[in-house]
Amino acid sequence: MSIAPYTNFTAKQSAYLKRSLASWLNVAEGGKRAGKNILNIIAFAMNVESHPDKLHLAAGVTLAAARLNIIDSNGFGLRYFFAGRCREGKYEGKPALFVDVRGQEKIVIIEGGQKANDAARIKGISFGSIYISEANEVHKSFLFEALDRTLASRRRKAFFDINAKAPSHWFYREFLDRQEKLAAKGENKGFNYGNFTILDNLSVPCERLAEIMRSYDRASNWFLTDILGRRGGGDNTIYRGFGEGSIAAREEIAKMDFVKFAVGVDVGGTDATAATLVGATADKRLVLIDGYYHRQGGASGMTHERYIAEIVERLRRWCDEFPGLSFSGGIFCESAEKLFRQALHDALRREGLMLPVYPSYKKDGILERIRLFCLLIAQGRLLAAAHLEEWVDAFYSATWDETAKERGAWVRKDDGSYPLDCLDSAEYAAVPLKQMLT
Repeated sequence: MSIAPYTNFTAKQSAYLKRSLASWLNVAEGGKRAGKNILNIIAFAMNVESHPDKLHLAAGVTLAAARLNIIDSNGFGLRYFFAGRCREGKYEGKPALFVDVRGQEKIVIIEGGQKANDAARIKGISFGSIYISEANEVHKSFLFEALDRTLASRRRKAFFDINAKAPSHWFYREFLDRQEKLAAKGENKGFNYGNFTILDNLSVPCERLAEIMRSYDRASNWFLTDILGRRGGGDNTIYRGFGEGSIAAREEIAKMDFVKFAVGVDVGGTDATAATLVGATADKRLVLIDGYYHRQGGASGMTHERYIAEIVERLRRWCDEFPGLSFSGGIFCESAEKLFRQALHDALRREGLMLPVYPSYKKDGILERIRLFCLLIAQGRLLAAAHLEEWVDAFYSATWDETAKERGAWVRKDDGSYPLDCLDSAEYAAVPLKQMLT
């Protein structure tokens, strides 16, 4: 069976392209093989052709992905769209596509944005427009930095294509949901959204489409997201019940009747270090009250000594605010970090803080810690302070590792895409309070 190289657009695709001419934000969402990427390449190319600004950005999860999905795209990318009047090279040391537009040079810088520090590579640059393929797969710091880089544009434009994710995904929570709400109220008239599926891709012959459909269980989440392009993804979400009702304001927490406190510390070598203050209330709720979080970077120069000094300072503040911590709490620190625990104990004594330091309890395994949190969430008895943004993000983003699931193992995904260390430190503090809570 052959797939036709050239086909007509559907009415839905044509309408998206037409709206993109006058829209500042263009989002093509949906299932796999839906033609979203090709649509945005064409829309972005038309934009570059007529845009008054010189610099533009084409980005993907990695630099290689950006080249593959936007510049090449199996013969439909920008270098084919601008064939005969473009060349690839370097602009200020950055990979770029140089395009001749009626004697004027337009430059499309090519970047990858999978990691938090990838955002540093585009700081200080003003882009007329940006196109990020698989935008909800890049790191959010990169996406927000890319958007900020368009603020001085003479005609601000952004193009994103995304595969459907769980509704709790950060891309929806922290960005797209707001855009959609504003559009629904008529306050975001430059918002162009389209949802596309493989059924909109006329390059797939009917016989081939029927064959593809037969290969899916139509009741599965896989079919829901990958074929119908709906926001699902719930099969791998761990803390499914965590939502707005699980988040408490500082003022609300200040009025709670706490009967016990504990602090959990997760020590990161080259990654993040986190400390979480939790409290158990008289009505058997577990509250994540406050926290310390620092993600180690290549240039941060953080040492264990500096981490200990900052954590001790935070503990002093917590003891002042919640005196019960001084006589009814303890610190439960990463069990593998014996030297860190001893150094933390010594530093506390030098500061006159008599808090005991224990190794974290891991005998029952990580799944038992996860089950405890899931149980408390399901019963509405777990709350996180609203200002603990990294912790909230971790609850929303935590998923089961799909590869491990295929082997029959339940493993929490740990790929650096969300602040897992916050959950670890909160669990270390919660486990000693388990008997009071269950």
